[in-house]
Formats: sequence, structure tokens, C-alpha cells
Amino acid sequence: MSALLTPAAAPAAKEPSDTGDRHRLSVVGGLAALSLDAMASVAYGPEAIVLVLALAGGAGLGFTVPVTIAIAVLLAVLTFSYRQVIAAFPEGGGAYGVAKTHLGRNAGLVAGASLIVDYVLNVAVSVAAGVAALTSAFPGLLPYTVWLCLAVLALVTAVNLRGIAHSARVFIVPTALYVGAVLLVIVAGLVRGEPATAVEHAAQAQNLQAAGVLLLLRAFANGCASLTGVEAIANAVPSFKRPRVRRAQNAEVALGLLLAVMLLGIATLIERFAITPVEGVTVLAQVTRASLGDGPLFYLVQFSTVVLLALAANTSFGGLPVLAQLLAEDNNLPHLFALRADRHVHRYGIGFLTLASAALLVVAGGDMNLLVPLFAIGVFVGFTLSQAGMVRHWIIDRPAGWRWRAALNGFGALLTALAAVVVTVSKFTEGGWLIVVTLPLMVVAMRWVNRSYARIGERLELGRTPAPPRPRRSLVVVPVHAVNRLTHDALAAALSLGDRVIAVNVTHPGDERAAHAFVEAWERWHPDVELVQILDAHRRLDEPLVDYLGHVPEAHVFVLIAEVEPTHAWQRMLQNQRGAVLARALRRRTDAVVCRMRFRVPLGG
Repeated sequence: MSALLTPAAAPAAKEPSDTGDRHRLSVVGGLAALSLDAMASVAYGPEAIVLVLALAGGAGLGFTVPVTIAIAVLLAVLTFSYRQVIAAFPEGGGAYGVAKTHLGRNAGLVAGASLIVDYVLNVAVSVAAGVAALTSAFPGLLPYTVWLCLAVLALVTAVNLRGIAHSARVFIVPTALYVGAVLLVIVAGLVRGEPATAVEHAAQAQNLQAAGVLLLLRAFANGCASLTGVEAIANAVPSFKRPRVRRAQNAEVALGLLLAVMLLGIATLIERFAITPVEGVTVLAQVTRASLGDGPLFYLVQFSTVVLLALAANTSFGGLPVLAQLLAEDNNLPHLFALRADRHVHRYGIGFLTLASAALLVVAGGDMNLLVPLFAIGVFVGFTLSQAGMVRHWIIDRPAGWRWRAALNGFGALLTALAAVVVTVSKFTEGGWLIVVTLPLMVVAMRWVNRSYARIGERLELGRTPAPPRPRRSLVVVPVHAVNRLTHDALAAALSLGDRVIAVNVTHPGDERAAHAFVEAWERWHPDVELVQILDAHRRLDEPLVDYLGHVPEAHVFVLIAEVEPTHAWQRMLQNQRGAVLARALRRRTDAVVCRMRFRVPLGG
């Protein structure tokens, strides 16, 4: 219990010993376990750009590659930055660790809150997108959308409860299949002189000049959804095998390169084949059909996309539990989030992520379009704080080349801040207001948790050396209701605990005959323990004992509650739960030390 309540207890909480790196990640495993979110964004990032540029017709769609290049430049800045974050903060935490260290506690809490929101939304959006692709192929499943979402979520949760290394092994094949399929689409499209099949075209929209720079900024902000998940590796450095920093850095660079190649390749094919948004058909599906035709390879790409979208939620399951552990160790979240089970599984973090995502999926009815507008806001807040924190890091430490590093991170902070503002403004009425409200509320809640732990720490005099302990005269009170073996063992234990032992028997009106019989049995037994009978006119179980303890002279009081412990769990329904009721009342309303003694009795099967 103390491990959950004491501010200093979380880091020292007993956990299974580290059995080595067997349950940790390699570089390839890190890509499979932590990059699915970023990889899957190739399926909807370019489409998000095209949907905005299409408002300006063909002239607007001509900016697909330039906008994607701008996003790729930002991706390079972020990849380099998070590579430095990994080296500077090998304990993980990413934007939270950087902001807390270099921008102050409040900035760290904002970064932590934004990452939590992003992780939860990533799970909900990824699962909903995967199920949406499935129901598009099989419309008969549409009425079961929510149940399918919850089933996929349960599957991903179950895999992660086996351990992050186990989940990585499970996801390596679908990740490799998806990356290979997208690269095949790009290569085949680049070598083709014309589309393999006719390309559908929608009606042209208004002229680009009517929107101008604002349209391009909106396209850039929409396309930046492709960058979600880039920070996940930096958040989960402790999950990698040794040398953890080097492996995590290599995984981050590999992710950046793969993502940039896929985004630029798809954008190039969009312009090459003059792809436009078509109702009911994704942009990636149109590009795939133009590159590979309608044969088996087209369905292979679609199938791999469905699977990866559904499994992209795994990025959050790798990153959020580690982030929650760091927040808990800093007393900003309940300390139970800092506890790990075997296989380095943070079960409470995984449980929170599953429940929060399931609630979003149920409320949204599994509709991806209701969730996507909320997706990118939180992550850009984290990006901006991380970049700004790294600028301060370079200025303070001043290693070789610190000026250009600080300039690069400053440029990245400017770009991500601009993207955050544009996304928030453009998506505010579509649900973005919910994130604007949620982030401050989460920061306030974490500050409240921190203050609560600070008060507990002050009461426990943490950081101060207490006086040497000295024995105090103590009283042990034993509630009794019969003369039997249970009472005998309880009194024997009580006599070993304290200087004075009192047995307390509560009686009620109408039970005079039973009370008298109990006293006679007690006197025949003669245990040499004082017996106190309390008459309660209201037939209450806990109030009489609480009142009695308020009038005893001893300052140090134990209450020993003896209970029968059955052999089988189902046999608990045979008990009267008197001990549990007394224990709850005494802990809540007195300063007595409550001891519950279990008397094991085999009751048969």
C-alpha cells in the first residue's frame, strides 16, 4: 500500500528483477513496435494534403509535391532533433523530458498532457481507420463497426500485455509487408509511362488565387498529420536493448528515412497520374491502381494497409506507458503507473490507454472522421515544446556546433508552432475545441496530484532523518462474537502484539439471551483477557467500536480482526463480510492500526 501513497516510494517500488535484454527491442523490433503510427500515416497524410489543395482545382494540386517537400524538411528537422533528445534523455519521455528540464515544470506538464492526448487519439483513429477500410471492402460488416473496433483494440492490448518485445515480433511481418508494398507502388509508378488503369477525376474547385497562402498553410498543416508518431521512439528509449541510446537513434533515423521516401514517392505519383479526391476511394488506392492495375498486387497493398492501420495503435502502447511512468515518478500521476510487471509491461498504463480509447470509439460510433480533426493538435504542441527545449539545451551546454544546432531546432519550433496554430484554428469548430479545453484541464489535474503527494510527503517528513524509534505502550482490541478456535488464535496473536489486550463484543436489543450465553462461555474458558460488552440500540456493526476507540487512554492502538479464509474464491459468498466492513470504517475514521488475521479453513470443493 505504501508503494502507492508515498511520493518517494514509486522509484523504489518492488518490481521483478531485470532478466536482461530478452524482452527489450532491437532496431528492427523498435521500428515494428513503435513506428506503426508514423508508417500508417502514409495512407492518410498525402490524402489530407490533396483534399485541401483540390479546393483550388488543378492549379492547387500542382503544389502537392512542394507541400510534401516542406513536410519532409520538417520531418528531417524532427528526426535530427529527436535523435539528440534520445542522447540527452536516455530515460525516455521525449518532449516531456526536454520541456521539464529546459522550459520548466509547467511546460513539461503541457508537453506530457499533449502526448497523452495524442497517444489516446492515435489508438482510436488507427483502429477506426483500419475497421473503416475493412467495412469498405465488406459493407455487410458496417452495422458491427463499434464491435469490430473494440475487438481489434482488445487484440492489440492482449499482445502488448505479453510484453513489448513480443508485440514487436508479432508486428515485424505486417510492417515489412506494408513498407514493401508501398515501395513497390512507388517504383512501379515511377517506371510507368502512363497509368495502368484509367484515373477517375472529380469536378474542379475554385481557383487557387481565391485562397492563396492560407490554402497552402492549411494543406501543410493537414499533411503534417503524417508526422504523428515520430516522437514515439524517443519516448520509449528504456524499451530498447543495450546500447539503448545507439539502437534508439538508429531506429529514429531509419523511421525518418523510410517515412520521407514513402511520402515523397506517393506525392510524386499523385502529380504524375493527376490523382484527385474521389468519394469512396482513398487517394492511396487510386495511386496503387494507377501503378499496379487491378490485379492481385492491388489487393495485397490494400490488405497490408488495412492490417497496418489497425495495428498502428501499437505505437501508443509502446510510448504512453513509459511516459506515464516518468510522470508518476515525478509525482504528476498516481504512482501505480510507475509499476511494471514481468516482461517490462506497464499494465496500468496499458489499461488506461485501452479504456480511454475504447470510450472514444464508443462515443464516436467507430467513425474515424469524427476523431481525425482532434488528432494532430496535441502532437504539434509537444513537437514545439520539444524543439524549443532543445534550443535552450544547446544554449546552456554549448557543445561544438551548438549555434547551427540551436538554429535548426529553433526553425523546427517555428514550423511546428505555425502548424499547431493553423491546425487548431482550422479544426476548432470540428472538434478541435475539445483538445483546447482538455489540455489545460489535464495540466490542472496533474498539478493537483503533485500537490497531494507534496502534502503526504510533508506529513511523512520525507527528506528528513527521524528520531530513533522507541517502544510505546500499546493496546490491542480484538472484536469477538463467539468462543471458538478463531477467537483463541486471535487473542494469542494479540497478546504477542501489545501490552494490554481487550476483547470487545457488541450486542443489540433483543439479543440478551445470546449475549448472556456468550459471557458464560467466556467465563468458563477464562482466557485471562479483559472482555468489554457494548450495547448498541441501532444494531450497527462499526459505530460502537469506533466510539469505544475514541475513549481509550492509549495513544497506540491495534485492532486485530480475525477472519476465516476459505479455500476457494466462490466460498467467499458464504462469509458475512463483517471484517471488511469493520476494517473500512476503522481506517477511515480512526488512527488505529488495523490488522486482518486470516484463519485458513479447507471447506472442500
